[in-house]
Amino acid sequence: MSGFPSSLDNLIDRFASLPGVGRKSAQRLAFHVLSLPDEEAFAFADAISEAKRSIHRCPVCQNLTDDEQCGICTSAKRDQSTICVVAQPRDVLSFERSREYNGVYHVLHGVLSPMNHVGPDDICIKELVSRVSAGGVSEVIMATNPDTEGDTTAMYLSRLLKPFEVKVTRLAY
Repeated sequence: MSGFPSSLDNLIDRFASLPGVGRKSAQRLAFHVLSLPDEEAFAFADAISEAKRSIHRCPVCQNLTDDEQCGICTSAKRDQSTICVVAQPRDVLSFERSREYNGVYHVLHGVLSPMNHVGPDDICIKELVSRVSAGGVSEVIMATNPDTEGDTTAMYLSRLLKPFEVKVTRLAY
């Protein structure tokens, strides 16, 4: 028993379930939210609800969007023949901040990790193969992390894409 009202305990538990947030940080966040003026607290809750309602995966690249397709996929200025494969949507932001890459992306939403029971059917591999098999792609750049899971995912995808005779490259680290 924590001594807090059950609704406060529930709020703390919700914050503590977020990645990288421990119990003490969750308590600080919960108390901060409770100290906000009503309109700010409700605006915060509304922002979460609206994001959950309106944000979905782009049907082409699997990045997050609130439009039918993301702005990168619909841009006429992007090189549609080059696909950069990344593990998470936040990786797209890293590349976009550099302003060096002008192709399109494919977000896997994870990497292969047998130890964590993540296999090929658990991430967006089928969608990538469909894009490449449809034609018009000349190069696929593997930009997964240079760790065991990232390298394994990149090698697996390279083998899957080999029959389509596209150039498959790996970012240098």
